[in-house]
Amino acid sequence: MNTIVYSTHKFERNYLETANAGRHSLKLMSNSLTAETAALAKGYEAVSIFVSDDASAPVLQILSKAGVKFLALRSAGYNHVDLGEAKKLNIKVARVPDYSPYAVAEHAVTLMLALNRKLIRAHNRVMEQNFSLDGLVGFDMHGKTVGIIGTGKIGSLVAKIMRGFGCRILANDKIENEELKIKYDVVYTDCETLCKESDIITLHVPLTSETKYLIDTNCISKMKRGVMLINTSRGALINTRVVIEAIKTGQIGYLGLDVYEEESGLFFEDRSEEILKDDMIARLMTFNNVLITSHQAFLTDTALKNIAETTICNLDCFTKKIENKNELNYMPQ
Repeated sequence: MNTIVYSTHKFERNYLETANAGRHSLKLMSNSLTAETAALAKGYEAVSIFVSDDASAPVLQILSKAGVKFLALRSAGYNHVDLGEAKKLNIKVARVPDYSPYAVAEHAVTLMLALNRKLIRAHNRVMEQNFSLDGLVGFDMHGKTVGIIGTGKIGSLVAKIMRGFGCRILANDKIENEELKIKYDVVYTDCETLCKESDIITLHVPLTSETKYLIDTNCISKMKRGVMLINTSRGALINTRVVIEAIKTGQIGYLGLDVYEEESGLFFEDRSEEILKDDMIARLMTFNNVLITSHQAFLTDTALKNIAETTICNLDCFTKKIENKNELNYMPQ
């Protein structure tokens, strides 16, 4: 099947080609999918997009007119796709629901440890032959309370890892994981209690209308002063402007981000020769208690292999017109 692959990055090209093994005709492009580039899909039956691409209603309409019948996401999240419009246009959509929850969970914990022990600052000092330890004091993770908002596959793994550090685990989710409660002493509670009692709060929920700006002024006001906040899920789970103010006052003592609400058009690209126009992320970068990575939590060999193989499998299912468990059911988010 002729497929145009938008936002193809160097790190995934070989994985896609290996998984495909010549089964489909893939046009690998570095261009992102936008209203301006959607016309490039003319003559292609399928389109594959990355998490940073735009699959809003206007873009889907252009794709439909170009003859596109199938959208293969190279991501688990689908908040960048207008599923209602896709259904109207009879464009089927399939995602990669599982690629490596371990990759994201381990990255979340990496952010915690790096912030706590001030590893970036320590490394920079040593590179300048400054071997002073002043200002590098951290805290024992053992005995601290970790609040996990969202205990799906990734959140559950974070709970298990942090329990291994000897942390007390609080969790908040509509569906309680009985295994976590029994084997790992995880205590489910309401969000307010979790915020009040947690030394570290980590987010592992999808972005929906209910979870957008989950971390707002009211939520932050209930947190312990000096709390560590980690987000490896979706950028818009936190109100960045409000978080910046909380960092300035010391209410938030540490912030670890792998996602950012305005990352589209910024992350995944080399902007080192450009003027940074985003004032919010520029302000975040001035704090020495903030650590930002550019949406790389998923970036492991295992995850890239699984994403590529599942994407090709989704194309296979569409071509052969067979049932696909990865196809989205077009229910409202």
